Amino acid sequence: ARDVLRWRVKTASGFAVDSTSPVSQGDRVVVTARLLKVTVVEPVEVVAVVKELDRVGFAYRTMPGPPVSGEEAFIVHRHGDEVRLTVRSLTRPAPQQPWRALYPLLLIAQRIARRRYLRSLR
Repeated sequence: ARDVLRWRVKTASGFAVDSTSPVSQGDRVVVTARLLKVTVVEPVEVVAVVKELDRVGFAYRTMPGPPVSGEEAFIVHRHGDEVRLTVRSLTRPAPQQPWRALYPLLLIAQRIARRRYLRSLR
């Protein structure tokens, strides 16, 4: 729970996050991805935080500017002795070029990132 609420899913997946504090609703942070010589800066806002006995996590939305527009959520659930991470992404192309034209390639990158997310807390 602590790792999820401190952006560990993102940072363990190769992203940089400009905050090490626990997430709070309304927080605005910058997530940075680097691939080869391309750096993508993604300003985001935390829109929800869940802290329940058997469920912990948060959701954020992108602010204007990054290659895709949407929301992601990272929720850790406990079912008895089993712990699961749920990752949800809602994505659409950003309105600006060149990102809009590159959207099909960005979806491939997003699938790779999702696989990394699911391995991040092992």
